[in-house]
Amino acid sequence: MSLPIIVTGAAGFIGRNVVSELNRRGHENLLLVDYLGASEKWKNLRGLSYEDVLSPKQFLELVQSGKAPAALACIHLGACSATTELDADYLLENNYRYTRILCEWSLAKKIRFVYASSAATYGDGALGYSDDDDVTEKLVPLNMYGYSKHMFDLWALRHGLLDKIVGLKYFNVYGPYEDHKGDMRSLVQKAYHQVKMRGYIELFKSYRPDFKDGEQKRDFVYVRDAVDVTLHFALESKKGGLFNCGAGQARRWIDLANALFAAMDRKPDIRFIEMPEVLKGKYQYFTQADAAKLQKAGYDKPFASLEEGVRDYVKSYLEKIG
Repeated sequence: MSLPIIVTGAAGFIGRNVVSELNRRGHENLLLVDYLGASEKWKNLRGLSYEDVLSPKQFLELVQSGKAPAALACIHLGACSATTELDADYLLENNYRYTRILCEWSLAKKIRFVYASSAATYGDGALGYSDDDDVTEKLVPLNMYGYSKHMFDLWALRHGLLDKIVGLKYFNVYGPYEDHKGDMRSLVQKAYHQVKMRGYIELFKSYRPDFKDGEQKRDFVYVRDAVDVTLHFALESKKGGLFNCGAGQARRWIDLANALFAAMDRKPDIRFIEMPEVLKGKYQYFTQADAAKLQKAGYDKPFASLEEGVRDYVKSYLEKIG
């Protein structure tokens, strides 16, 4: 039997899709790491093939005791991904220190290490969205979640590790198996159910004169592409670095809403609502991945368009689960 592949955050959104694609490619010797608790997240494990599931605490104990198994790769996607989380100590422990421990262990054991960074590290985008190392040190995230991710990026950069490991700055990823994420679900998922229940979609108003309501822009990434980039670096490429995982094209929230109405065969009905106070000073009005470094590293597959991704999500998943 081949060496196992470790996937942390395996019952989460991107993690679940990574495990499914690994299965499709013939990998079943998988060690999954996630905290399931009393939530419904366990349902994401149904239909997958793997050897075992451990909690993050159990896996950490194995690593620190020297009993963790040798592995082909460690794909570290586990983290608190709530951009509204205010407990800084919790985020430091969960997103920064845990990642450091797994990284140091992987390097010591010669295990390929790929981890999730985030586009939240770019803050308000004042410095652009380049993933070049000389830009990374200057970034100022807007929330503690983004800063916890940025801390590890900086640590890896300053210790000269980014030629040996890979960090992926995922932009706005959407797709199947994000149902458990509550307020952190993509607008596609939330809006689908809004349309089913009310017939219309609510978007935040703009509070900047240079953006009209609904014309705030994001680099939307279908989860299928995020998975493909992740596995490219985990299993195919030996290159290291910090890379954007984005389509390289910013689209308006109105475009997303219209794509969803089209996929649902409905007439568009978009309404604008006030943004919660807690978000107003921390809201990104524009994100667009600079994809040059990713392409230079050998990943040149086209990303799904917003219309293609939304339609596939609706037809292959949302309409089937109701």
